Amino acid sequence: MKSAIIVFPGSNREKDAEAALTEISGTPPILVWHRDTELPKVDLVLVPGGFSYGDYLRCGAIAAHSPVLREVKARADKGMAVLGVCNGFQIICEAGMLPGVLMPNAGLKFVCRNVNLRVETSQSLFTSRYEKGQVLSIPVAHHDGNYTCDAKTLDQMESRDQIAFRYCAPDGKLDPAHNPNGSTRNIAGVFNDTKNVLGLMPHPENAIREMLGSTDGRGIFKAMAEALAA
Repeated sequence: MKSAIIVFPGSNREKDAEAALTEISGTPPILVWHRDTELPKVDLVLVPGGFSYGDYLRCGAIAAHSPVLREVKARADKGMAVLGVCNGFQIICEAGMLPGVLMPNAGLKFVCRNVNLRVETSQSLFTSRYEKGQVLSIPVAHHDGNYTCDAKTLDQMESRDQIAFRYCAPDGKLDPAHNPNGSTRNIAGVFNDTKNVLGLMPHPENAIREMLGSTDGRGIFKAMAEALAA
């Protein structure tokens, strides 16, 4: 699997993502500066977390117009895999690669802790290593993770199996008390309609080693490596 990570001014998780991709795929990703106009020939682009452009305007709104994002979107439209994590999720939503938008957390506070995620589908190149209904422990670190979308679009996404993960209680039940940001329908991650683009707020790259408190994020990277193996 050949991969690239897009780096913006304010990114702060690109090295974590690089370590995860290298460890699990065996091939180091290429780091691509956001002002570049060309994208190497890769199977996967990862848009990492952080605070691109200091989160001015809406989070990800400025970064979404970076030159390289035009090429990322064009390749994604042709089937290339794209994974947006946290600020990366915000960016690819703002770039029109996913429906919806990420709003400030309902409590208006930055949230940084491990949360429970329920896997909503195993039928994707990102989630094939998990079982539907499986509960994962993955860290979040965000102020604007409140996923919001109109009801009609959400209903269509539900019917098309585009909901990837939901915040949940340890037993898998959907409970507002275990929703860290007030996200609509407890949504933590979504796909585009062809499921080659995934955005999620939690950080799977920070849940790949026991010393970090969880290895539950490894499944995403293993699934990608298997699906996109040369």
